[in-house]
Amino acid sequence: MHAAMTFRIAPSILSADFARLGEEVAAVEAAGADLLHFDVMDNHYVPNLTVGPLVCAALRPHVKLPLDVHLMVSPVDRIIPEFAKAGANLISFHPEASEHVDRTLALIRECGCKAGLAFNPATPLSYLDHTLEKLDLVLLMSVNPGFGGQQFIASVLPKIVEVRKKINTSGRDIWLEVDGGVKADNIAQVAKAGADTFVAGSAIFGAKDYAATIRDMRARLAVV
Repeated sequence: MHAAMTFRIAPSILSADFARLGEEVAAVEAAGADLLHFDVMDNHYVPNLTVGPLVCAALRPHVKLPLDVHLMVSPVDRIIPEFAKAGANLISFHPEASEHVDRTLALIRECGCKAGLAFNPATPLSYLDHTLEKLDLVLLMSVNPGFGGQQFIASVLPKIVEVRKKINTSGRDIWLEVDGGVKADNIAQVAKAGADTFVAGSAIFGAKDYAATIRDMRARLAVV
């Protein structure tokens, strides 16, 4: 089932040193990251406030990696064109934060970005029944969104399995990203469940050697 899978590692800048953000981003790119993950929180949909389009625009010239923007904001539509203009390549949002999920997905596409739908641990997957053919990415939260550095919620593993089945049945090339508490010692377990894209924040930015950490993750993924 996983023989032909391409695995992608997406360090989350939420855990980076914000006083040295440009250097941090360059460092994870040099260390072998595949994407750069932006956790965008608005102190409304989630109880925290992080980065906006200005930070995305400021970092864009410093990094060649695709920018993977995860919007934990409500309402969501107004900010999508701003992130697209700021250099985002992928934009995902939570269905609860949109009045019209289809319209929001269409807006992301119109702005020239790939579109993703994000699910909290308790959000039902039934949203996928009507949207899968419009998605490039499904993002499953393995923590409750709002803060970095949380413990992985193991009950999300069967959900990953279920989404992988849906994606395989659809026959479409849709990434399955998992975000929250992913680190070297559980990344293989998450991949076995069916994920192919892994957001890692403190696991990478909290390590002394970013490249060694990413190499360790890849080595564990190689035996899945």
